[in-house]
Amino acid sequence: MPTPRPTPADVLALARRRGPEKTFCPSEVARALAADWRPLMPAVRAVANALVERGELVCTQGGIVVDPRQARGPLRYRLPHPDAGGDRSG
Repeated sequence: MPTPRPTPADVLALARRRGPEKTFCPSEVARALAADWRPLMPAVRAVANALVERGELVCTQGGIVVDPRQARGPLRYRLPHPDAGGDRSG
C-alpha cells in the first residue's frame, strides 16, 4: 500500500475541527493518515508551514506565535484568530 501524502486539506480539516482557540500537533495529522505515521512528519510539517506562509495557519511554541522556519523543538498550529488580522504578531 502506498504511503499517503499529507495535503493542505488534511491539515486544515483538523484545524477547522479545533477552531481558532485550540492548537494541534502535526503528529495528529500524521496519525490520522497512517498507522506508521512517523515517516509522514516531515511532509506534514512542510504542508503546515506552507499554510503558515499563506496566512491560513499560525504556528505556536509554548503558546507564543513563532516563525516555524526559525523555531526549534515542538511546534503546534492553529487557525488565526478572526479578529487578529492574521495573528502575525502574537
